[in-house]
Parts: sequence; structure tokens; C-alpha cells
Amino acid sequence: MRRSSTRKTGQSNSAASVNSSATDLFRSASSKATSKELERIDQLFYSYANRSSNLIDPEGIEVLCSDVEVDHTDVRILMLAWKMKAEKQGYFTLEEWRRGLKALRTDTVSKLKKALPELEKEVRRPSNFVDFYSYAFRYCLTEEKQKSIDIESICELLDLVLGSQFQAQVDSFVEYLKTQNDYKVINMDQWMGFFRFCNEISFPDLRNYDPELAWPLILDNFVEWRRAKHS
Repeated sequence: MRRSSTRKTGQSNSAASVNSSATDLFRSASSKATSKELERIDQLFYSYANRSSNLIDPEGIEVLCSDVEVDHTDVRILMLAWKMKAEKQGYFTLEEWRRGLKALRTDTVSKLKKALPELEKEVRRPSNFVDFYSYAFRYCLTEEKQKSIDIESICELLDLVLGSQFQAQVDSFVEYLKTQNDYKVINMDQWMGFFRFCNEISFPDLRNYDPELAWPLILDNFVEWRRAKHS
């Protein structure tokens, strides 16, 4: 009985050793693959980066856009910046680049090009879009301690970010912004308020808009302007 027990234990230990070796081999192969992927991601970064600053600057981004066949004003480039969590408009650091491309599982230009439509679908999900919309505003704050954006830039940003979903609301609000004289800039509260407006208020009749519900004053003024215009 003892021999049988010993033999079984020995077989069990041998099997465990084989399984452990297989697991180690898998981990080693996986680690090497990850290392190779990161190496390709870095190589791609440096093919666009400015050598003196070690950043992908606006010129490098334009070349990247050309390679993936997307205009540099296309919303998908802003979505790519969101995926990277890029902090400075028009610039990508190596860390941001790695973060974005690893998340997209891309390490070549062709893979990145193919990933953009899926990225857009990801951003368009309601759970992600609020964060993207908020990010778009913060990304355009180019000066230190800047908290607002000029009207002209806001009009362009609204059309870029919301135009495909709420074109009528955006067109009307942009028209109002360009004709009014009370506001020179828009802050984050007003920016987010307009997104809430698009999602909650029936348009174009505005029948459920209630100025008592703590809307930003600029939206009260917008609704008043629109009602007067179409009365």
C-alpha cells in the first residue's frame, strides 16, 4: 500500500511540475509578445515624434492623419486623444501614445486605421459620450488656469462633437451665439448644460423647457431668443 501511495504521489508531483512548466512557458511567451508589441508601439511613436521635444506635435499629428486617411479636423482624432487621455491639445506624449494604442490593441498604422470606426462606436455609447463631451471642452483649454473658451471656438467644437447627433439644436444655438452680445466665452457649466438641453428638451417647440429648473442663464436667454424669433 505504501508503494502504491508513494507512486501516486510521485505521479501527482510530476504532473504538477509539467503543468507548472507549461504555465511558465505560456507566461514567458506572453511576456515576450507584450514586449514586442510595446516595442512596435514605441517605434511608431518615434516615427511621428519631434526629435527635439520627444513629443508628437501638431505637424506629426497631421502626418499621422494623412497616414490613416483622416482629416486632422475629423472628430475621430479628438476621440483618439480622449482614448490616450492626452492633456495638451495638439500634442501626444509617449506615455499617452502607449496608453491609447495598447487599449486599442494596435501597433501599426494599418491596425490604427481599422480601429478608428470601432473607437467611434465606443465613444458614441451613452456611458462614454458624456465623458468624451466633457473631455472635448477640457482639451481645448490651452492656457494655464484657463476655464472658458471663446465663442468662435465653441461654435466649431459644438458642430464637431454634437453636430452628428443634434444638428438642429447645434445650428440654432450656434446662430444665437454668433448674434448675441452678452457672452464672449463659454464655461464648463454652460457647455455641459447645453448637452443636457439636447438630451432633455423637445426641439424645436421647446414645450418642456422650464427656466425654473436651474438651467444656465445662457440657455434661458437662448430659449427666449428662439421663441421670439419664431413667434
